[in-house]
Amino acid sequence: MLKVFLVEDEIVMREGIKNNINWTEEGFEFAGEASDGELAYPLIQKTRPDILITDIKMPFMDGLELSRLIKQEMPDIRIIILSGYDEFEYAKEAINIGITDYLVKPVSGAQLLAAVKKVEKVILEERQQREFLQTFEKERTENAQLARQKFFRSLISGKRPVSELLKEGREVGMELAAKRYNIVLFQIFSEGKVEGYSEEQNAVTTAIEDMTENSDEILMIELGVEGWAFILKETEEIDLERIQMEFLEHLTQVFRGHTEIEYFGGVGQPVGRLSELGKCFEEASRAFAYRYLKKRNRIIFSDNAPEEDTVDEELSLNSLNVEKLDRRIVVNFLKVGLKGEVGHFIDEYMASLGDRNVQSLLFRQYVTMDMYFAAVSVLEQLGYGTEDLVKRCGDFQKMTAELSTVEQTKEYLEKVFQTVIDLREKASSQKYRTLLQDARHYIEQHFDNEDISLNTVAASVNLSPNHFSTIFSQEMGQTFIEYLTSVRMEKAKGLLRSTSMKTSEIAYAVGYKDPHYFSYLFKKTQECTPREYRAGA
Repeated sequence: MLKVFLVEDEIVMREGIKNNINWTEEGFEFAGEASDGELAYPLIQKTRPDILITDIKMPFMDGLELSRLIKQEMPDIRIIILSGYDEFEYAKEAINIGITDYLVKPVSGAQLLAAVKKVEKVILEERQQREFLQTFEKERTENAQLARQKFFRSLISGKRPVSELLKEGREVGMELAAKRYNIVLFQIFSEGKVEGYSEEQNAVTTAIEDMTENSDEILMIELGVEGWAFILKETEEIDLERIQMEFLEHLTQVFRGHTEIEYFGGVGQPVGRLSELGKCFEEASRAFAYRYLKKRNRIIFSDNAPEEDTVDEELSLNSLNVEKLDRRIVVNFLKVGLKGEVGHFIDEYMASLGDRNVQSLLFRQYVTMDMYFAAVSVLEQLGYGTEDLVKRCGDFQKMTAELSTVEQTKEYLEKVFQTVIDLREKASSQKYRTLLQDARHYIEQHFDNEDISLNTVAASVNLSPNHFSTIFSQEMGQTFIEYLTSVRMEKAKGLLRSTSMKTSEIAYAVGYKDPHYFSYLFKKTQECTPREYRAGA
């Protein structure tokens, strides 16, 4: 209900306007009155009306001076000027101030009400437009994130013509033309966990994403649980090495003061062609895989693999201390690693034990057995038995003869690891189903709150908004906004069928403060107006 405030020094005129129009019945709230601009100004500041009706010629502060003050401080208030002076200069000054309407006295109640109704229509249309833009922006942001993820996978596959990539890139807001490219993969961890939500983690996430918002040289792709991929582009003005150095410096600076948040990054090798980005991604992934082997809070370059924290390359089998084999590294990878990283991880893990040692069949069998038992322990934690692994990969004790070479050993371990991750993802789907049940329950309980959002629902299930958005879209087959809208529409249809509530009342009951916007969404999603639906029901 819009609020109306009246300023008029003639008491008879003021009382007539106030009492001769049934403001409530006409859909307005009469918020207050005053006899001049000076008295009116503090009352208007307090009541914040939507429409101001004011006379021009008044003592102490006239209507034009009051209008100037109001437009400076509260520009959204619409002003209707009343004047007994039909003079061009008054009208011209009113137009310059931004007055919505100018009526010449004497004004009948019907004439004034018609003018107020006209202003109401403008205000509601503007509010509706703002609502449309806000919802559109939410949907655009969520859909754009998913579109970028899909496009990035296509981009690094190396299977698409460059002309198509350039065109599709522009469609998702990624201008890809450049002299050279590189890729940085990056992930953050909160208190040693990959999943979970904290205000500190959310603050870091926002800061990272803000870094690239208006950058022409850096394109960001949100990868959900995998973190981010950043495509660095060399321009005519700035070479790639400088862009990379400054970006990584700014990236690490974000974490100053955030002691509970850890990070890890992997940097590929520069390429000169868009079609070579797949190769660049592979190099970045190889470096990124070190996050399972190395301490965090570092960025690894693919052409400069770290030598520290590894078993001595010169260590011989006779002097090998098997206690240096850290099964926790393998367990951690199997718990959170990705299928596409399995090969990289096994290569680097084997290399960390020393190439000379891995050449020994006895040592290799020992390492394989240790990694096999790590896989078994992870599966048992997930609720699976050893038979699930044996069924897919064979019994390790009967396969030692097939592990006669390093490559055969790696192939066998890759099969084991891929199996564990497959079963882990199957278990995760069940976990996500439970999580999404909780999210849907939260939406069911709070759909009528106009402030419900992706952020509030994500927080209710203890996930970051980006992580939750990715999971929700993947598991539900629709975005969060689409799902929330469908829930609200179903509730609205129930009220239309079973109650005599007005459309405006139903709009408020299902979480929309603007009945016009509710009607627009209803027609868009149900292909009929609320009134038509009620008539049909």
